[in-house]
Amino acid sequence: MRGFLKRFMAPYRVRVAIGILAKGVEVVFDLMTPVIVAQMIDLGVATHDVSAVLSRGALLVGLALVGYASTLVCQKMASIVAQGVGTDARGALFRAALSLPAREADRFGAPTLVTRLTSDVNQVQIAVALTIRQLLRWPLLAVGSMAAACLIDLRLGCVFLVCTPVIALVFWFVMSRAVPFYRVAQSRLDDVSRVCREALEGARPIRAFGRERHESERFRAASDRQAATTIGVGRLSALLNPATILVMNLGAVAILWSGAGAVDAGRLTQGQVVAFVSYMTQTLLSIVYLANLVVVFTRGAASAQRVCEVLDAADAANAAEKSLRLSRATSATHEPTSAAPHAPAPSALASCALALDDVTFSFGGESPALSHVSLSLAAGATLGVIGGTGSGKSTLVQLVSRLFDPDEGTVSVLGRDVRDWDLSDLRRRVSVVPQQASLASGTIRSNLLWRDADATDDELWHALELAQAADFVRARPAGLDEPVAAGGRNFSGGQRQRLTIARALVGDPELLLLDDSASALDFATDAALRRALGSLANTTCVIVSQRVSAVRAADLVLVLDHGRMAGLGTHDELLRDCGLYREICDSQLARGEVA
Repeated sequence: MRGFLKRFMAPYRVRVAIGILAKGVEVVFDLMTPVIVAQMIDLGVATHDVSAVLSRGALLVGLALVGYASTLVCQKMASIVAQGVGTDARGALFRAALSLPAREADRFGAPTLVTRLTSDVNQVQIAVALTIRQLLRWPLLAVGSMAAACLIDLRLGCVFLVCTPVIALVFWFVMSRAVPFYRVAQSRLDDVSRVCREALEGARPIRAFGRERHESERFRAASDRQAATTIGVGRLSALLNPATILVMNLGAVAILWSGAGAVDAGRLTQGQVVAFVSYMTQTLLSIVYLANLVVVFTRGAASAQRVCEVLDAADAANAAEKSLRLSRATSATHEPTSAAPHAPAPSALASCALALDDVTFSFGGESPALSHVSLSLAAGATLGVIGGTGSGKSTLVQLVSRLFDPDEGTVSVLGRDVRDWDLSDLRRRVSVVPQQASLASGTIRSNLLWRDADATDDELWHALELAQAADFVRARPAGLDEPVAAGGRNFSGGQRQRLTIARALVGDPELLLLDDSASALDFATDAALRRALGSLANTTCVIVSQRVSAVRAADLVLVLDHGRMAGLGTHDELLRDCGLYREICDSQLARGEVA
């Protein structure tokens, strides 16, 4: 919690100070009230002095009004700070989630990131608001009440000093066991979010396969696990209030028993006993409220830790990126310029749009996703990548766009190692069309402007023409301003793919990566798309596909088999020298088409 507050509370220090100061004024007036009531009894009621009663009553009204005004100021400051911190934290968490390296994003997973963005940040907001509104009030009121009681009568005040460590022991007992429960509860909430998301996103296949009951049972089981954890921590937290009330009530009995004898002996006045009982009540209420605050802060601390995990992961990734670039820049300055044994010559590298030198990459499993892959692609040329499912085609695309870094070897784009590029500059030059077409809610225009926010309508229409999407966009009533539903659900699969291809073409990228992005297109549209892409003289294309027809006309074809290079060359060369490529062609093309 401390790290979270240090990160986000700095801009709100002045408002926090104002809120705490206002709450301090309220607490001081609350502590003065029993003393004034005691004077009203001893000086007014006992002596039948009406003026003393009225004057003290007027003073109480004045204190109440000033205290009420202070409460309003504190409440406003607490609301501003809590909402501000929550908004800042949610924005930082969202940016961090988008900037996480692919490995870290996969480790956290979308459901837990959504839970941390919503539920966890809300828990922290509540904790921050109560910190300003209540954290100062109740401890200060409890300590002040005990101090004032000891000033009235030290002997009776010792009862408070006995009760306090007992209550502290109860707090420690509950807190030490509640914190792990809250972490588990939030983790179980992640599971509920994951099951719910899977069911909602897959609603159509679930209905098609008649799996509604199965999914309902999965959701019920996840909800029951989360409910059981929450009930367990609720039962543990429920011990706080009765335990603290029991201790304080036993103390109150002891105070009243001893106070009665003190009044009879003339050591205390009736007003002092009333004041003592008032301080006792204030202490009791303070302890009870403090017990509730412990629960809130425990939950908030667990949520803050979960939020900081994502933020720290993003910070560590950014720091590692800066360190890597600095170390590479330093080594480039001080090391000899001679090339590595298998690396392309500098002159050849400068003329290459894409070069892979002995690249190996693994997702953490026993066998690498790519193993010792090397190739060189000239600027303006086209590379076709083909292979079976799980052969590493998409992994290659992710290495080129630097979603991952290779474990061994180097990936160079436009003559520079991808690790030497500034990521934003690399992404401007390299455009990717992912395997799964994804559109954001908004309009066709807003989706097409992702790469270049300043692109003109003519440029957008040119990209749509190249992607074979202009016809169906013109057929829409609003054209470029046609609404797009979340995920592009109001378009067919083929239309979504063509729109994502058009989005990638806006801004004239120097390297275009198509990761099996035309799988939903018919053969005629796919052929027209490839002809259009072939007309781009200044754009180098990498076409990943399982169709021979999509890669056979490429300048260079890479055949992958379980992460290894099975062949590299033109269509004719591979037909002659690569048995796997020949098998793929025979399975997809007629005998005359293969030749």
